Amino acid sequence: MPSTVATPQTAPDPDATARRWPPIIWAALIGTFTIRAFGFAYPFLPYHANSLGFSAHMTGWIVASFGAGWLVGQVGCGWLSDRFGPRATLGYAMGAATVTLPVLAEVQSPVALLATTFLTGVVYDAARPVITALIDDTFPTKAQRVLVSGWRHFCVNVGAALTGSLGGYLAGAAGLPTLFWINACACALFGLAAVLLLPPPPRSRRAGPGLDCSRPSYSDALRDSRLWLLSLVSLCALTCAGSVFTALPMLMSSDGLDATAYGWTQVANAAAVLLLSPFLTPWLSRRAAQGEPMTGLLAASSILLGIGMGLAGLADSTIGYCLAAAAAVPGEIILFIAAGDLVSRLAPPGAHGRYAGLWGSNLALAVIAAPLLAAWSLDHGGGITATWVICGTGVLGAVLCWPLHSSIRTTDASSPQSPSRADRTAR
Repeated sequence: MPSTVATPQTAPDPDATARRWPPIIWAALIGTFTIRAFGFAYPFLPYHANSLGFSAHMTGWIVASFGAGWLVGQVGCGWLSDRFGPRATLGYAMGAATVTLPVLAEVQSPVALLATTFLTGVVYDAARPVITALIDDTFPTKAQRVLVSGWRHFCVNVGAALTGSLGGYLAGAAGLPTLFWINACACALFGLAAVLLLPPPPRSRRAGPGLDCSRPSYSDALRDSRLWLLSLVSLCALTCAGSVFTALPMLMSSDGLDATAYGWTQVANAAAVLLLSPFLTPWLSRRAAQGEPMTGLLAASSILLGIGMGLAGLADSTIGYCLAAAAAVPGEIILFIAAGDLVSRLAPPGAHGRYAGLWGSNLALAVIAAPLLAAWSLDHGGGITATWVICGTGVLGAVLCWPLHSSIRTTDASSPQSPSRADRTAR
């Protein structure tokens, strides 16, 4: 049992304690990289629908079905993580993915494909709110949580870059259905590792509903105005960030650039992540250790993303688009770390999964919004319009950070144990 006697030593540097992270955290990071690197289902879904002879209109519905499942999965898995713990949630979600992905590879009728696509969307990103809650429950200080979350984001980005390059090669060599089978195997391995390595939930989580009435519910979270403001800010910033994967191919196609050119933009994006993450992540963890809300950094990230992806509207060559994809990376890194820290700050005890799940639903909405805005821009002025729309979206997100910051500070001032004070006590 740890001693409660205060000592005069300074707070430890989170970088120096990285090697002492629990094995379950290393397993979570490795698992995150694995399911993202082999997460072929979403990026290659349109190609799969086209190979089956579906029209562009039907393909749009299929992709939208995946996005709807993604939104439901974030909310549902956040609740399951709070209710039953990370081990059970990841085990069941990855088990479901192991079943649905092979079915997705083989079905050919429109109705079956729509239904299976929706179910695949539910479990595709199920690990995000679960691992967020796991990190929050494992580390007592904000600096540690931010550092681990930063490296988790690093794993996601590097894995996503590998998805495109590796998937393109495997699709040509073995066919598109093989990609979905490989995705299923990766999910099966991660689910098995979660069951074997993660601890069981505390007894309070296993108690019956009548014995656990104090746990915050989704209705409580939905009444939190701060979470709504954070979601609106994040949706604006994520719409800009999502343009790297959704709007960018549309803009490049309008300039006559093929899929190979788009692949180079993903290489540029991944290279920027590899270069900047080792510098930005420790710096952001030290900023988090100061205990102040990271709303200013969140606003900066929204502006950086708006400007970075706004440059894509002015580009007309592969090099120009590569520069835009790389320019968006600083804002992307700051966004996920700052937003993750704020979600952790807002969530009451026992509700980290719910809050993370509700925030994660903005990812699904952004994936839908980004191509719609790009399509509208291309129909109403082309690249110049896209630049103004993307930049304006980023600026809107930054402006919304002002009432968010005021709301958080007001709540902290009225709370007897504010997050910053609790963090200093933990250290």
